[in-house]
Order: sequence, then structure tokens, then C-alpha cells
Amino acid sequence: MAKIIQYDDLYEKIIAFGNLEYSYHQVVKGERKFRKDAVLFSILEDVNLVRLWDELKTGQYRVSEYIRFKVYEPKERWVSAPRVRDKIVQFATHNIIKNVYANVFISDSYACLEERGTHAAVDAVQRDMRIAEREYEEPWIVKFDVSKFFYSIDREILKRILRKKIKCKKTLWLLDLIINSSPEGKCGIPLGNVTSQDFANIYLNELDQYIKRYLGIRYYVRYMDDVVAVVDGKEKAQKLLQKMKSFVSDKLNITANPKKSQIFPLKQGVNAYGYKIWTTHRLVRNQSKKAMKRRIKGMDKKLKSGEIELRNVQQAVNSWLGHARHSNSFNLAKKIFEPYPYIKIEGAERFGNR
Repeated sequence: MAKIIQYDDLYEKIIAFGNLEYSYHQVVKGERKFRKDAVLFSILEDVNLVRLWDELKTGQYRVSEYIRFKVYEPKERWVSAPRVRDKIVQFATHNIIKNVYANVFISDSYACLEERGTHAAVDAVQRDMRIAEREYEEPWIVKFDVSKFFYSIDREILKRILRKKIKCKKTLWLLDLIINSSPEGKCGIPLGNVTSQDFANIYLNELDQYIKRYLGIRYYVRYMDDVVAVVDGKEKAQKLLQKMKSFVSDKLNITANPKKSQIFPLKQGVNAYGYKIWTTHRLVRNQSKKAMKRRIKGMDKKLKSGEIELRNVQQAVNSWLGHARHSNSFNLAKKIFEPYPYIKIEGAERFGNR
């Protein structure tokens, strides 16, 4: 059995002044540097960084109160955003922790990892579907999703999982401090924390290892708490889904989303990671299409009234088109933006599977 490497020398790397300084510049990149909290920190940048370093060095650092606000896309939810000084600490922690777990995560995990991401996950799902279609007599898809994932993570279980890999007491103190700072209630971690992305991946890596190593499922992709697996036959799909539900309930104290966790024949295609995916092609999901229609209509009104500039509209549209270009959605894009002649759509060759 392979020996688990435990790390006991991380804290000094996390609080190294160079790491804190680098993290600060990452935190205030672009337009974020104009936010009030960032401006106030930057007025005495060197003094504030040294003070933060000293608090971490002496163990006096404490997490400040979070900034709470609601977002409405892609769905309504509360976000707890940390202050700039806490973002710096979290980013500095992320810089070191990510290297600890780089070789732990399976190759089929795609969320918040370098050189992976949403589009790579979509490519992987479609690749798995195509191979399974040729290999299996009756390929079925298992779609699995966790109910209110970030808000239901069991903090004590998360801490125990972290201790499998990390034994540096000071680092564990800092990680516990960040975890316990959550304003979400008795369980859960803040959606707005940089470290929450790391914690979420580490938490569900337990499921990944169970599915890949113990059950031996070949075609499996996870992006955060959204899983797509392909197996041979309806019966195997039913058994896998039940095993996944039992595992997350018994081992991780979280619950499968009853509406989004289901099985169906591969030929139906699968809604995942912003697209409807088939073996032959993929399209932007209806939810994304409707949201863009609402948004461009609202922006057009603001543009005509002088509330926003054309460049603001173009930036928003280009962001959506960057998503749509990874699908066969050229005609859809033309239809959505046809009433707005100031929006130019590139040719069909810029759209499609990649």
C-alpha cells in the first residue's frame, strides 16, 4: 500500500512575506483595486502587509467580519465575501495548499484546478460518451449533484480529511480558523472564499477516490459537486447512483439533490456544465439562453438611456459568446442578437466542438 505523504513545514511558506505580497497583487487585480476595501488597504499598503504578516507570525491573526450580499445569476443565493486582508491570507494559503494536493486529485476532477475548468470537463464528458457508445451495448448516464453543497459541508469532517495529508500544527490552526469563520451557520463554508474552492475539491475527492479506486468506474467526470458517469446498462446505473448517495450520506454527511441526481440512456444527452451534450454535438443550455436574452434586453434599455456605455454591453456579450463558442450555437447567437445591430457575431467557423 502506498505511503501517504504528510506535510509538516507549510506554515512558514504560507506566511512568507513574498507570498503575502504576491497574493495581495493577485487580490487587487483589475477593477477590484477600485473597491472601497481595497483602496483603504492600498493607502498604507506596506504598513498593512507588515501588520498582517506580524499577526500571522505571532498567531494573533483573526478573520474579519464577512461582507454579505445576494447574487441572482445563475440562481439566487447569498455570498459571503471576505475583506481584502482575509483574501490575501486565503490566497497565500491557496498558493501553498494547491501544491500539497496537486497529485492527490484524480485526472477526472476539473473544478478550480490549473489547466482544467468547465470547457475541459465538457470535452471529457463528450469524449467518455463517444467511447462508451462504441464500447457498451446499452450505455447509461448517471448524473449526480449535491443539495446546497457549499452550505452543507460538515466542517468537522472537512477538518479530519485535511489532517490525513497535513500535520503542520500552525497550518491546521490557520485552516481551522478560516473554516470556523464561516457565517453560514453550524455547517457550510462561504462561497466567496478562495480557500472554499480548495476545501470543496478536497472534500469531494473522497467520493472521487471511492468511485475510481474502489468501484473502478472508468467514465467519470466531476466539476465541483456536479458528476457525470457512464456505465453499461440501466441496472449498473441504478446501483452506482445508490452507492454514490449512500457514500456521501454516510461518509461526508451531505445529501444528493433528488431532482438533479438521476439516470437515463446516453442517447438522450446530458445537461452538464452549461451545455446540453450529445455524442455528436453540444448546445448552450436553455437556462443560459434565457438569461442572456433577459440581460441583453435590459442592457439595451440602459444603453439607450445613457446609463451604460457600448463597451460595457460588448464586454458582457463577449463573455457569453466565449461560452457559446464551445458549442454548435452559431444560429442561436445570431437569433439572440439580431435585434441589436451594434452586436457583431463572428462566422460559424468560430463555433463548434473543440
